[in-house]
Amino acid sequence: MSMNIKQAKEHIKNSVKLYLKKDEYGEYRIPVVRQRPIFLLGSPGIGKTAIMEQIAQELGIALVSYSMTHHTRQSALGLPFITHKSYKGMEFDISEYTMSEIIASIYEVMEQSGIEEGILFLDEINCVSETLAPSMLQFLQYKVFGRHKVPEGWVIVTAGNPPEYNKSVREFDVVTMDRMKLVEVEADYATWKEYALKQGIHNAVTTYLDMKKNDFYRVETNVGGKSYVTARGWEDLSATMLLCEEEGIPVDETLVGQYLHNDKIVKEFTAYYELYNKYKRDYKVEEILDGTNSAQVVERARIAKFDERLSLLGMLLDKLESEMKENLECSDYLTELMKLLKIIKTQQDQKAGDGSVPDVAALVQTQIDNRIRLIESMTNAGTLSAEDKRKHRAIIRFLEAREKELRIENPADVGAALGILKSAFDREVAQMKTENSRIQLRLHNLFAFSEVAFMDGNEVIVLVTELTVNAYSARFIATYGSADYQRHNEELMLQDRQDDIMKEIDALEL
Repeated sequence: MSMNIKQAKEHIKNSVKLYLKKDEYGEYRIPVVRQRPIFLLGSPGIGKTAIMEQIAQELGIALVSYSMTHHTRQSALGLPFITHKSYKGMEFDISEYTMSEIIASIYEVMEQSGIEEGILFLDEINCVSETLAPSMLQFLQYKVFGRHKVPEGWVIVTAGNPPEYNKSVREFDVVTMDRMKLVEVEADYATWKEYALKQGIHNAVTTYLDMKKNDFYRVETNVGGKSYVTARGWEDLSATMLLCEEEGIPVDETLVGQYLHNDKIVKEFTAYYELYNKYKRDYKVEEILDGTNSAQVVERARIAKFDERLSLLGMLLDKLESEMKENLECSDYLTELMKLLKIIKTQQDQKAGDGSVPDVAALVQTQIDNRIRLIESMTNAGTLSAEDKRKHRAIIRFLEAREKELRIENPADVGAALGILKSAFDREVAQMKTENSRIQLRLHNLFAFSEVAFMDGNEVIVLVTELTVNAYSARFIATYGSADYQRHNEELMLQDRQDDIMKEIDALEL
């Protein structure tokens, strides 16, 4: 049975958790020999690699990732060399193999990160070269490359493309398939959009795809060969568009066509992007969120077509949700920073209790060093998310500034030194709270504009729905509240209930 990428992620994550579960003696509950490799079968560019990174991050384990199409038999299995052996008085020269590059990478990651468990992810497993194919089948059955086993505590996850997407695909026989856990995954826009909102995909991409969901993923064969548009293509295009906007470089059909390989979709998206930028200029998004928009802007939105209104709403949400994301990340950073400052104070108290003279600057430097080592460990393990990286770097930046301040000012006593840390922390908390209040007001202004411009149209439903499904806006509203959101959400829930009752009445033919 096929599933979307979100369901596949949960299924694989649960399998990895079960495989790594140990008994009271430290032995794996499911013996390694019974830990079937997972085979993720799905069309290219739907996010198979991305979910493996997320699983490793969420479970706090390492990740080693390889694309098997880049490997020869020698790099996967190791190089042969001659060694001399004796057996019952007889001398032999025999061939042995150096360690596989893939197995060596696992040991290297364990060494550098200090993390002993992880995922070995091998992509395009069913597209290997002819000389490597027999050894890959042996690997899937016995978890051995050459003469070297995958270390215990490392779960094997593989991925491949269905035959219709790749001419070099090799079908696995029943014996091999019977030793793997097959997970079939299909492209699904609704699931990808959740990911897109979290990743900060360009709003023009998501608003376009909201209107043309069939353009999200398309692989066709025509006279000119294959034309294809994939989730990976949209994500890479988005990243380039954002940079182009920063640098003032135009986004034209030539650029879009480097990422989307379907002439019709390239033309339609490029035309939409030009229209999107026109809406952005005409409507003055900042004025709407600040509550200073003109009556003419309200009137234009009121009489606009649905597509134009949807694009406008997308721009407003994109701006506001990115601000909510930054504010929440700032809150998370300050929460973790507060824990570190408490540790520094505790360490200072302990030193004072021992009769030694505490050096607060040195204690701060220790925390800086610890945080740098943590970043290096997580980077080596392949489990450092962009969000965590920003948080750790913000903490280091704060601590480095305070360490420098302590060295320069050289306060007379420990209390004054701790006061420098506390004052700087309190300033950042105050800034975060000020920004938080500003965002809450802008959220109210968005609802006020929508109520007047869109009346009781579907756009208000879209607004409430988007705020609900976006991880950051949902968390922001749950944490700080929004009377406007609550009121509209209750109205929608009541309407849904009324619709359900009417369906039940119709079914009973009353």
